[in-house]
Amino acid sequence: MEDWVSSPVPNLLARPTSQYENNPILTPNPANNWESAYLYNPSAIVIDDMVWLLYRAQNSSKTSSIGLAWSTDGYNFTRYNNPVLNQTEPYEHIGGTEDPRVIRVNETFYLTYTAYDNVTARLCLATSPDLVNWKKYGPMLPNVTDVLYNWQDPMTSFIPRRGWSKSGAILNERQPDGSYHMHFGDSFLYFANSTDLIHWNATYNQPPFSPKMNVWEQALMESAAPPVKTRDGKWIKFYNGVATGLGGYKATQYSTGQMLIDPVNQPLGPPLARLETPILQPTSVKEVSGQVDNVVFSEGLVQFRGKWFMYFGQGDAFLGVATAPVQP
Repeated sequence: MEDWVSSPVPNLLARPTSQYENNPILTPNPANNWESAYLYNPSAIVIDDMVWLLYRAQNSSKTSSIGLAWSTDGYNFTRYNNPVLNQTEPYEHIGGTEDPRVIRVNETFYLTYTAYDNVTARLCLATSPDLVNWKKYGPMLPNVTDVLYNWQDPMTSFIPRRGWSKSGAILNERQPDGSYHMHFGDSFLYFANSTDLIHWNATYNQPPFSPKMNVWEQALMESAAPPVKTRDGKWIKFYNGVATGLGGYKATQYSTGQMLIDPVNQPLGPPLARLETPILQPTSVKEVSGQVDNVVFSEGLVQFRGKWFMYFGQGDAFLGVATAPVQP
């Protein structure tokens, strides 16, 4: 097992050491109103030997848009001056477009994002041939019923939230059952599938894909970057968890972990294994004190030039990266 240069690698034995010393690598740009206040929660993909980021940005009104940036080394990025996705639909009004996660299948980019109208979060889908021009398809699961899990007030926990959905991470290969798989949700992780990547069906007659087990993930669980396939055909799923204050983890602390999943034999879960401790936790000043305190929120992971690059939000305010060598 090789040591981390900055943070975790897709391997269930991985442990973090330190983050990239020059974080944050992207910060708000006062010259552009749409990204003038906060910039965080990036998705990542490698195209033409460059790393491309789709990131969430907010203005002073906290309306979210999605921006685009690219890099030849994974650390230093050039930004596209305008947002590539922003609020255009009624269900995106005020809150905007949040938290992108991108995959590429057959030369088409598929982007999940959260549309928020300051009342209901809706997991939405858009496609693009070039990362700049996007076609929106609207809410992916308009009839889904999520559950509000309020660990701070057990009397109001497990309240149904009709139409609420977030944080969709799609496996970028069609599975032997003929469908593509996705995990979504923010109180719990749920399963959905699709035969065409456009029309999605959620599974209601099953328990959550992954039960809460570790002490640092007891409040919430959300997908991080899209899962990565291993050499033996299993997949590593990265996810973000929120602590309740037990086990030495601060209440409401966001951390990133890993689990091993088997979409062929156990498509509805549960995971085969998971790390007991997070691979990434808030440690720097910008993560401990931010728009939201004690947050690292990972959404991007790529293999690039002999390293794994993990991209994440710091305190819901800045964008950081961590790297690890690719194992032989």
